[in-house]
Amino acid sequence: MSVQQIEIGQEQSQRVEEIIEAYKHKPGALIPVLHEIQNVLGHLPMWAQQRVSDAMKIPLSEVNSIVSFYALFSEKPKGKYSIGVCKGTACYVRGADKIIEQLQELLGIEAGDTTPDGNFSIEVVRCIGACGLGPVVTINDTVYTRMKADKVKAVITSLIKQAEGGG
Repeated sequence: MSVQQIEIGQEQSQRVEEIIEAYKHKPGALIPVLHEIQNVLGHLPMWAQQRVSDAMKIPLSEVNSIVSFYALFSEKPKGKYSIGVCKGTACYVRGADKIIEQLQELLGIEAGDTTPDGNFSIEVVRCIGACGLGPVVTINDTVYTRMKADKVKAVITSLIKQAEGGG
């Protein structure tokens, strides 16, 4: 067991091993096993990818290419509030960049990063299929449509208060 596994907790590490054990002999199960592990850990660190590679006898390069290719997977921990800003063409021309700038200013991080307290992360995502409602921002499972910088500021300010225990 690596130091990173110890840091995540014995229960999470054990759950990862159970998931791998359940899928390791099932051809074509790479994406489901990665998805379940990410649900446990919140992301797919390299040690978890290596364990999947070893157990399923799939080259690490192939596992990592799947993790890197699909937007639903993340190699970095996401915040308690995972913010996605659509930057598809329709959202982009309607001001997605201004929304990203506002988020970066409010949270003090760049897109692709997580705040040091682990509460917020910002991701730029490609078209989410709500082009007529753009710009679109997602926060966890909530979709916000027709967003503007001032609207996103109000939503994020409210979430910051909640995260600090004041709302």
